[in-house]
Amino acid sequence: MIGILIFPDFQLLDAAGPISVFEIAARASGKPLALRVLALTAGAVRSSSGVEMMARDFKAANAITTLVVAGGAGVAASARCPTTLAFVQRLARRGVRIASVCSGAYVLAEAGLLDGRRATTHWGRTREFVARYPKVKFEPDQIFTRDGNVWTSAGISAGIDLALAMVTEDHGEEIAQTTARQLVLYHRRSGGQSQFSSLLELKTPNGRFGGLLSWARENLDTRLTVEDLADRAGMSARHFARAFAAETGTTPSKAIERLRIEVARERVQSSREAIERVAETTGFGDPERMRRAFIRAFGQPPQALRRAARAG
Repeated sequence: MIGILIFPDFQLLDAAGPISVFEIAARASGKPLALRVLALTAGAVRSSSGVEMMARDFKAANAITTLVVAGGAGVAASARCPTTLAFVQRLARRGVRIASVCSGAYVLAEAGLLDGRRATTHWGRTREFVARYPKVKFEPDQIFTRDGNVWTSAGISAGIDLALAMVTEDHGEEIAQTTARQLVLYHRRSGGQSQFSSLLELKTPNGRFGGLLSWARENLDTRLTVEDLADRAGMSARHFARAFAAETGTTPSKAIERLRIEVARERVQSSREAIERVAETTGFGDPERMRRAFIRAFGQPPQALRRAARAG
């Protein structure tokens, strides 16, 4: 049985997305849906949008084998609730598979379930999360992570990707693909793909390195090594690398690759420019290197993205 843990001011899609995945997968597999929505207090629980969801209290969790913790504006209060934390810890000790969607990772972290484990959350919370939970092996650039019996996912819609991965584990690839098609998902993303919304943070003009990243985006055809960037920032390479990671939640080399992929994707999808030329002018050098980067980020090579854009 699957449990979805919510709280006042939870993000509706954090709960509804995985619920829909599990519902459709159950129908595709011919098995009844065994799912309960849980909250500290039984009854109607108001989401941050004002829409309410009915929940049972924690006493209804005896048969739970998977727990998915939603995120949302109210997560801070939930992560400070001793009863909620004790409930999550109790299920973990029982061997229940436990997952979080978006900022639901704060509940798992406060319960101590993420110490020494790989985990992720929404890109916008990277710096705060890393500072608050130094024992977590945080991976800011992942759609979702799995470390043993504990799963975490990035922002909101990534909870659907996480739920689909669970469906694959429980029912097999065919049922997962059927579920994805029913949800009209163009591509079922793997956990190793990049959270591309993090580019919004990397490019913000208000950050310490906003100007440097804006300059880098306009000069992608140059080398842009850590030493080059550090020199432009007027810092030693070692100090720059540490400061940059603390500011942006990623390394300089990964940030530059993201910028290159973003610009390359725009040109691949919106122009007829040769793939080889796009690779050269965005700093990838050769098309094969760009192809591998695209597959890591989107699960598809540049040619597939171009065909999809033209078909659209």
